[in-house]
Amino acid sequence: MSLYLVDPPEELTRRARYFVSAHALRVAPLDVDQYRTRWLGLGIPATEIDRAAAYARRWGGLALPPAPHYDGGPRILNPDTPERSPDEGWWFEAGAQRTAVPYTFVIGPQGEFGVHGDRWTPLHSTVEGWVESVALAHHASTWAKTITKVTGQDVDALQLDAFEAVPEVAGLADTWWRGGDSLVAIYTGEAECMVAPRCRTAFIYSGLDTWGLHG
Repeated sequence: MSLYLVDPPEELTRRARYFVSAHALRVAPLDVDQYRTRWLGLGIPATEIDRAAAYARRWGGLALPPAPHYDGGPRILNPDTPERSPDEGWWFEAGAQRTAVPYTFVIGPQGEFGVHGDRWTPLHSTVEGWVESVALAHHASTWAKTITKVTGQDVDALQLDAFEAVPEVAGLADTWWRGGDSLVAIYTGEAECMVAPRCRTAFIYSGLDTWGLHG
């Protein structure tokens, strides 16, 4: 398997661009065009094939280090055959699971990055948001003096009134919050897609200085 240098998109923050260039690998992406005729024959609209092809060009073959939740996230970002849900519209796989998890990582009808289990749950409104979240988790875990994990109902008890949302992660079901010396990552996507409230999880990264908070 040939490996390529990663040229991170300029739209990412400096922190995420460094993370991708220093810690990610890239293999040859899926060539969506070789499947175009067959997919059209299956009734998949050309616009949806174009979406998968654009994703493959931008993110295809990218292998990020494991995320701290969802058992690490996709192993390698690559699309698969677009599928349609009557209620949710068209979506396609974002990349195969790294480990055995009861859901699929997918790109939603508006370009959201999410998971599909018992239901479709968008985690971030963009793929960049997912990449930023993984990068921020790596950064925070490197610089935090303590890391605390809470689950289930304890997530609801977190006091975040003095915190501000971290915008670059484009959070939907999953969000990041920045306080005076802490970062808090809240993961509710797994709980929502499997209808399992006990799976709500948060990580609190404490003891951060200015560099640790922002990078």
